[in-house]
Amino acid sequence: MARPIKWRKIENIPEIVRFVPSHEGLKETPETRLKLEELEAIRLKDLEGLEQYECADRMRVSRPTFQRILLSAREKIADSLVNGKTIHIGGGNYTRNICSVTCLDCGEEWMERFEKLNAIEDGRYTCPECGSKNVVCGYSCQGRFGRGNCWRHGRFNR
Repeated sequence: MARPIKWRKIENIPEIVRFVPSHEGLKETPETRLKLEELEAIRLKDLEGLEQYECADRMRVSRPTFQRILLSAREKIADSLVNGKTIHIGGGNYTRNICSVTCLDCGEEWMERFEKLNAIEDGRYTCPECGSKNVVCGYSCQGRFGRGNCWRHGRFNR
């Protein structure tokens, strides 16, 4: 069985998602795709100047995972700058937040991506244990995870 996806928490989604080098007479340039979690790693470490353990904690990943994400991002950016490639930002395994969810029928509790929880209000979200649609936010919004993006309270900033 494949390992479940570990979502990387990001706080910033950029408005500009493409950077194109200026080439005289050249219509198309090769493209490098920079994942959103890679951009977040660069932002936290290089722009905000945080220590790696602080960056890893904010992204909800281990320090070695953060280091791999950061090295990948720096390599892609350096390749694009040196070789004149377009940088396209998008994709990856990211979430705006990780929330606790509780099934009111069977009592099962689990962690879920913020983006997936909109389906709760639409009645499309079910408990993975018993299949019930009677699920609610697990109230972690007041604690560690929910500060920035609580679907229940409608806050979408850090």
